[in-house]
Amino acid sequence: MKFLVLVKATQKSEAGVPPEQEVIMESMRFNEEMIKAGVLLDAGGLYPSTQGKRIRVEGTTRRVIDGPFTETKELIGGYWMLQAKSIDEVVEWMKRFPLDKNGGELEIRRLIDVGDFAESEEVNAMHERLEKQVRR
Repeated sequence: MKFLVLVKATQKSEAGVPPEQEVIMESMRFNEEMIKAGVLLDAGGLYPSTQGKRIRVEGTTRRVIDGPFTETKELIGGYWMLQAKSIDEVVEWMKRFPLDKNGGELEIRRLIDVGDFAESEEVNAMHERLEKQVRR
């Protein structure tokens, strides 16, 4: 199973203040541990929402909205893509993540595989074909 772990943005991350070097190094060691365990597929941080855009879909209209976005507690500051046997395994890994001393919040979500809801063999076959192309 694949999981996305979302690191919620903070006022500091939205202001463009990078984490302390000690926290960055602890995070790198943590990521290295997950790589060695075969759990980590991808990870990254995000620039503040001042550098982002949203596209709002309203019927057939697409409206582009420039950042910053106001609700900091709802914004994402970074992510991990993990592969694990269960959400409980991911929880155990994430309990060890070295958050900034001011705290923070992580959200764990399982990714939907097309096979979870696609009843069509044609859809499943196309999904598998596309996944192989992406992995190249």
